[in-house]
Amino acid sequence: MASILDDLAPETRALLEHQCHTIPKEQLHRPGPDFLDNYFVPSSRSPQVLRSLGQLYNHGRLAGTGYLSILPVDQGIEHTAGASFGPNPMYFDPENIIRLALEGDCNAVATTFGTFGTVARRYAHKIPFLVKINHNELLTYPTTYDQILFGSVEEAWNLGATAVGATVYFGSEESNRQIQEVAAAFERAHELGMATVLWCYTRNNAFKTKDKDFHVAADLTGQANHLGVTIGADIIKQKLPENNGGFSTLGFGKTHPAMYSQLASDHPIDLTRYQVANCYMGRIGLINSGGESLGSGDQDAALKTDIINKRAGGQGLISGRKAFQRPFAEGVALLHAIQDVYLDDRITLA
Repeated sequence: MASILDDLAPETRALLEHQCHTIPKEQLHRPGPDFLDNYFVPSSRSPQVLRSLGQLYNHGRLAGTGYLSILPVDQGIEHTAGASFGPNPMYFDPENIIRLALEGDCNAVATTFGTFGTVARRYAHKIPFLVKINHNELLTYPTTYDQILFGSVEEAWNLGATAVGATVYFGSEESNRQIQEVAAAFERAHELGMATVLWCYTRNNAFKTKDKDFHVAADLTGQANHLGVTIGADIIKQKLPENNGGFSTLGFGKTHPAMYSQLASDHPIDLTRYQVANCYMGRIGLINSGGESLGSGDQDAALKTDIINKRAGGQGLISGRKAFQRPFAEGVALLHAIQDVYLDDRITLA
């Protein structure tokens, strides 16, 4: 039987051989069938929250594995609807978003109040809903970047949500307000029995220099993750790290030499393991984002991200544009390919 590993690009295949000599795998809290029992049952989460987390972790092809495959489609607000759905206009119709997540056998679908509001009664019992409660919108001119609330936690609960999601732009001028808003929203979500997912993104023009974009630095994104788990996120969504040394190069924050000499290397798996470490050594799951669609190379790019995430100790992928910006059947196939990595026992912790 053909394996998802058979046609990997050489660069991606090399990831399977990497051994991590930074943070030992033995120190990680690993994903697995007993993940919730081991790491959430002893926590302060209520039985209602545990039930919601169980619904997320026990749905779709990855049910019972401790891994997650989530379809996120909030780009109609974050990136404009025309730019997002222009490659495949069928997704202007919200029902097709839910259909893609269902046929793609995802653990959950993450999208907006408006999308769920049009189809909730038909689908709330068929797949867990992750309602994104804040967004950046692109109609303000000149363009500004701020995550603002689009609705309430109570509204998400009324729509049948299993979880709420939010973004904080850590490092931005508005980050203090966003942290307080999201912390309060997550507290309320837990009171109502919903799980919480935080998009832990960095955002500051000074983080991008002429040489590097430190928005994807392991030290900055790792600290964003650590702030995210502190304010009550049950799952962290983060971009895959591409470099390191944001704090030291830009000259702010606090650092220790071990951050760069012992806790990480320049290898992508080691950089991602540093992100996992900042999620309480994996007690809170790290899912990496799938990124934009670039066309014919999307599957290999997604598999590369999968392998890095899994071997680092992460819990899955949240991939949207690579799936919905292509014909429906191809989107389903790509979601299944992503899941195949997490189902393959030969791909182990580095």
